[in-house]
Amino acid sequence: MVSDLKHLAIIMDGNGRWARARGLDRSAGHKAGTETAREIVTECRTLGIPVLTLYTFSTENWSRPTQEINFLFTLLKDFLSAELPSLVEQSIRLVVLGELDGLPLPTRQVVRHAMAKTASCSAMTLNLALNYSGRQEILRACQSLIRAGAGADDITEARFRAHLYTADMPDPDLIIRTSGEMRLSNYLLFQSAYSELYFTDIPWPDFHPRHLHTALDDFQHRQRRFGSTGDVA
Repeated sequence: MVSDLKHLAIIMDGNGRWARARGLDRSAGHKAGTETAREIVTECRTLGIPVLTLYTFSTENWSRPTQEINFLFTLLKDFLSAELPSLVEQSIRLVVLGELDGLPLPTRQVVRHAMAKTASCSAMTLNLALNYSGRQEILRACQSLIRAGAGADDITEARFRAHLYTADMPDPDLIIRTSGEMRLSNYLLFQSAYSELYFTDIPWPDFHPRHLHTALDDFQHRQRRFGSTGDVA
């Protein structure tokens, strides 16, 4: 197990740019990205990382062309159907962070089936942030607390956390973003308050286990500070 790392989150960026650089359709980039996801999930399981979260489809992604969206959900459906035996064999529990009811029915059915089949798996949790928005997650938690009858003085951080998608999980220790962008893009906003951030120019389809190890080695050499702004002159 990677020392001190209980939760790794990844923003899988760059599929389209990877495809464009090769004169291919964006769909080819997304397909190549699924192969990388398979490799990284397996490597994280081998390393003993307890929780892995992959930013799979944000609520903002609905603005993409309909043809691309349809391809993405078909790809996800086929990928999960093919990988389910491996998830069970590796004892990887599948969880969705996001509004599952908003997905196309065939994809929703496959996702729910995979979650049910892996519910008792305990070696690793694989979160797919799917139809996900960090801001909406926070609003959803507030609404849930109000519906539960919580008054202003009743709302503590612990109680608020209990209404997040990640209620029973540790916050991400490390967030990796591929393909050169240097922002969180509405990802795990509450949970990332003290996450270490690692950015790489490598597009997601080219991000292989050796690149993961480079990021993890960088994380291992950092001195984490929780609530400290560093030395004051």
